[in-house]
Amino acid sequence: QVQLVESGGGWVQAGGSLRLSCAASGSIFSINAMSWYRQAPGKQRELVATITSGGSTYYADSVKGRFTISRENAENTVDLQMSSLKAEDTAVYYCRFVMDSRLYWGQGTQVTVSS
Repeated sequence: QVQLVESGGGWVQAGGSLRLSCAASGSIFSINAMSWYRQAPGKQRELVATITSGGSTYYADSVKGRFTISRENAENTVDLQMSSLKAEDTAVYYCRFVMDSRLYWGQGTQVTVSS
């Protein structure tokens, strides 16, 4: 059984920074892509950033230049450094791992940006 646990969410003023972390535990083998998604109230869940096993990254246009995704393969963790936060970044953030062609999701962590 694989579990993903996010941490680091919270409240911050616009312009501030937060760092999210996601750690996997259980029967971990080779993790392919690690991603962060977010879902704001009344909106669909959207992809924020992805990092492949080779280190290639992808960012949604709305966060380019402000967010940085990184991973530590030895620890089975992925982080999301968020800077210059805006009110529209307010959402529940979820990590997602792809392993053996299966998807694993965390339970989500709330990020609230006050303007």
